[in-house]
Amino acid sequence: MAHVITRPCCNDASCVSVCPVNCIHPTPDEPEFFTAEMLFIDPETCIDCGACIDECPVEAILPDDQLEERDEAYLQINADYYKDHDVEGGLVPPKKAPQLPDGELHVAIIGAGPAAFYAAEELVRKPQVKVDMFDRLPTPYGLVRAGVAPDHAPTKGVEKTFAATAAKRNFQYFLNVEVGKHITHAELAERYHAVIYAVGAATDKRLGIEGEDLAGSIPATEFVAWYNGHPDYADLDVDLSSERAVVIGNGNVALDVARILVSDPDELATTDIADHALAKLRESNVREVELLARRGVAQAAYTNSEFLALGDVEGVDVVIDPDELVLDAATEAALDDDTLDSTIATKIRLAREFAERPATDGNRRIVFRFLVSPMEISGDGQIESLTCVRNAYAPGTERVAVTPTDERFELETGVVLRAIGYRGVPVMDLPFDEVKGVVPNTDGRVQAAADGDVMPGLYVTGWIKRGATGGIGMNRMCGQQTAEAVLRDFVDDALSAPSTPRDDVADIVSDRGARRIDLAGWKAIDTAERDAGKSAGRRRVKFVSVAEFETAAGMEPV
Repeated sequence: MAHVITRPCCNDASCVSVCPVNCIHPTPDEPEFFTAEMLFIDPETCIDCGACIDECPVEAILPDDQLEERDEAYLQINADYYKDHDVEGGLVPPKKAPQLPDGELHVAIIGAGPAAFYAAEELVRKPQVKVDMFDRLPTPYGLVRAGVAPDHAPTKGVEKTFAATAAKRNFQYFLNVEVGKHITHAELAERYHAVIYAVGAATDKRLGIEGEDLAGSIPATEFVAWYNGHPDYADLDVDLSSERAVVIGNGNVALDVARILVSDPDELATTDIADHALAKLRESNVREVELLARRGVAQAAYTNSEFLALGDVEGVDVVIDPDELVLDAATEAALDDDTLDSTIATKIRLAREFAERPATDGNRRIVFRFLVSPMEISGDGQIESLTCVRNAYAPGTERVAVTPTDERFELETGVVLRAIGYRGVPVMDLPFDEVKGVVPNTDGRVQAAADGDVMPGLYVTGWIKRGATGGIGMNRMCGQQTAEAVLRDFVDDALSAPSTPRDDVADIVSDRGARRIDLAGWKAIDTAERDAGKSAGRRRVKFVSVAEFETAAGMEPV
């Protein structure tokens, strides 16, 4: 019997270090780890020891004889990876941490998402390192709380790892505290050896087409935050009165948005979706969501596991016109001679299988449109239609590129959601690369400019460090790399000692109006949300206003 990794895989890679026979790949020290959709277990090498099951934070690993029918496809997906990836078995050597000098190391981390926590996890292993984590929101966990779709509860299981880090004696929260408002960067730099910014990518990329700002045109970043109960977007105006919605993009966020729009509200009611979003979805007229992808199916950005999971959504058909599953010449040739990368080959196979499925009368629909780009959004104050152009592959280019044809068509719709990526924004007092949307850095050490001098004591991690790519697994590697840079600089005496003790930070932020939420306050919020969820048969019922969070944390109303 072998074990199988299934859809919830978060690429956290904690399973890799406990596997005694090195049968889980790609490992963090393999180049493919940085682009892998998920991890894979080699069925020929697995010895059924079960160590990976106990270690997996999202319960994605199952014995092959305990798979539900919907997960049986992962037997083949795992096995396919090893058709074109030769790996060697053997013990994975443990990583050796540097020996720190005597004395405490004080680190401030701004942001409380996955990359922030993975950096903190690495740092608090050393008792002499004291970590203070700041976030302007009353809650931690970043996009794990406000980005992961509510019907993907297992993925949120990684919160257990973060909670274990926060419980360390050398860690403390400064939630509901905004750096730049309640305390300045300069004041932090005076009180900490190192300051790590893990502020993510706070805005969306734009289409740059006419009509993009009409009512009904919504960034997917905001829509996702809205249905996940982010306090900043609880009052977002979402009009779902039309029967068709259009999602521009073909990554996992696009699939999440499409799935939420057509899922049965009664099913969503068992999740931690925000109550205001659930109420709006119950009134929704949307019956069809069209997903527009600029290039072909072989270049689709979504992962196979998320694509496959769409077929399990009750009452929803996945519709693909087989004539639109056109491949570029290089992909076609590689597929024909069986040299195509297994992940891409699986993506094509799944799309062709979806294209062969018959439609069911009365079902809602998710329609995939490949080689299509938006041209113009039209309407009188409110979106009424979207003009699209069909694309063709551009010959003679090194990478797969497309060019518009003369064929245009219109889609009648009242809502267009753009899901074409997140983008970083400038961070106060830090240099910023406008082209890449990141803070220039080398291994997390902030540079005064691209290829410029390192600014001692200043670091970044996560999407603000490398751009808005990769999920939880990539953020783990990224956070660890930055933490290791901090520790190495401490060992090398490259960090200046704080000129002021950090003991007054709580008083500073309080004097400037911050109503700080510490670990006890967050635990009270977490307990209150979970208790409300139990009585409703849900994972949790989320608070969505700062006042609600503060009350749950035990504060008197303002």
